[in-house]
Amino acid sequence: MGSDLRPHLVPVTYAVHGDELFVAVDHKPKSTTALKRLANIAAHERVAVLVDEYDEDWTHLWWVRVDGVARVLDTHAEAVELLVAKYPQYDSDPPQGPVITVRVDGWSGWAYQGEGD
Repeated sequence: MGSDLRPHLVPVTYAVHGDELFVAVDHKPKSTTALKRLANIAAHERVAVLVDEYDEDWTHLWWVRVDGVARVLDTHAEAVELLVAKYPQYDSDPPQGPVITVRVDGWSGWAYQGEGD
């Protein structure tokens, strides 16, 4: 949530380990290093992360929402290992920036299961 109390949404790369979700602040081009997502977490630690799967065949649709408390880590070797394992693009150039961790306190979701869903 931003300082204007409006949700601030950005696409992210992530990995999950138990009830903890890790988000990379990686080397992909960004307009600034003073990222709004980091300032928002400093001001409001409660966050939500939404992951979805879209398919032209709507019988394959699903989504999961994670609610939790976020913090920014400066030391994050385990998180980077999880991210590198999930995203081969990080093999040769792993994330060097901070990592956001979300301590999950709620999971919710939906997946297509047939008519009447």
